[in-house]
Amino acid sequence: MSDYAISVEHVEKMYKLYDKPSDRFKESLGLTRKKKYREHFALHDVNFQVKKGETVGIIGTNGSGKSTILKIITGVLNPTAGEVKVNGRISALLELGAGFNMEYTGIENVYLNGTMIGFSREEIDAKLDDILEFADIGDFVYQPVKTYSSGMFVRLAFAVAINIDPEILIVDEALSVGDVFFQAKCYHKFEEFKKLGKTILFVSHDLGSIGKYCDRVVLLNQGVKLNEGQPKEMIDIYKKLLVNQYTEAEENTKEDEKKNGKKAVLKSGNWKDTITSNPEIVEYGNGMAGIIDYGVMDSEGNMSNSIEKGTEFTIMMKVEFKEKISDPIFAITIKDLKGTEIAGTNTMFESINTGVVKPGDKKSIKFTQKMDLQGGDYLVSLGCTGYKDGDFTVYHRLYDVFNITVISQKNTVGYYDMNSDIVVE
Repeated sequence: MSDYAISVEHVEKMYKLYDKPSDRFKESLGLTRKKKYREHFALHDVNFQVKKGETVGIIGTNGSGKSTILKIITGVLNPTAGEVKVNGRISALLELGAGFNMEYTGIENVYLNGTMIGFSREEIDAKLDDILEFADIGDFVYQPVKTYSSGMFVRLAFAVAINIDPEILIVDEALSVGDVFFQAKCYHKFEEFKKLGKTILFVSHDLGSIGKYCDRVVLLNQGVKLNEGQPKEMIDIYKKLLVNQYTEAEENTKEDEKKNGKKAVLKSGNWKDTITSNPEIVEYGNGMAGIIDYGVMDSEGNMSNSIEKGTEFTIMMKVEFKEKISDPIFAITIKDLKGTEIAGTNTMFESINTGVVKPGDKKSIKFTQKMDLQGGDYLVSLGCTGYKDGDFTVYHRLYDVFNITVISQKNTVGYYDMNSDIVVE
């Protein structure tokens, strides 16, 4: 155990689900012998270890048990079965501000949280200046926490957790709090922890951060540990889980496909069924054509909303025509989450002659390009337009039809990476 900071052994967490509150009440009083509940396992026989000085990520779809396992490790929850062994003092960023007393001032909560972690008043005194400087909320630290804005609240909570100097840092989706400058400060502190050889257990949906910071990744799915290994390998499997394309049999043939030079192919069915689409798509057009299918494919031929920066990807759409049209224009547009158009093209810009289509014709269009956008989330719009009797006409447009998440281990300034070749002499 001396080599391990955390050891999780056969951990299970079962919740009793009752159809009616009265069933829970009757059972608590022993008024019924019949089982009135259904068993729900948030975790089932989960095993993994974290070595001292190692940074391990935990990823998985919503409801996979990520937060539950962290709460068990930190002692917030007790497991139904199994055992967790922790060798070192933990500071946890689970639900930021958990344990804060809203009636206390910021200063009083600093001492309250520090004491709960296990530090003496003298040790907290020594760290107080660092905590207040990191939080940077000014004189509000002397006011009751209930008067804080949400931004001030999370800044103070993060500052307390990360400046207490723990041996083990546990982080649950907490590095994306506050404004962009505070986030940069948080990531800088996170990197300092790694350089100091601290043990870090890290849960996040930010796959770029998982790939950049983690030495190893544990992948959970529906309460079960599905796999663990190198970040890129686990992220690839996770991307398939997101669009229901993962099967164990498929993964078992992965190495054979690599050896034989085979490339993954799209399974039968619609492209749009294999990615995450916007449930509230905005569309319009005169109905002379319709976009009946769409999708996005990564460099390995997998349908996925997640694309690695620096790799090729393909946006696809399929259009069915209701009337005869000359030279239809097929277009894509990529916007940020604020709605700013960042990139896009169409067949007219690219000088592609699309010819004449007749009623009943179907066209499949594929836009392939290298992903040089910075890490983050973007929205994709699709269109089929053209000129009818000399007037620009929209046959069908789909706005913000699906998102693309760019996974990046290196971001630069602005929207695009210029891929600069830098020489210092």
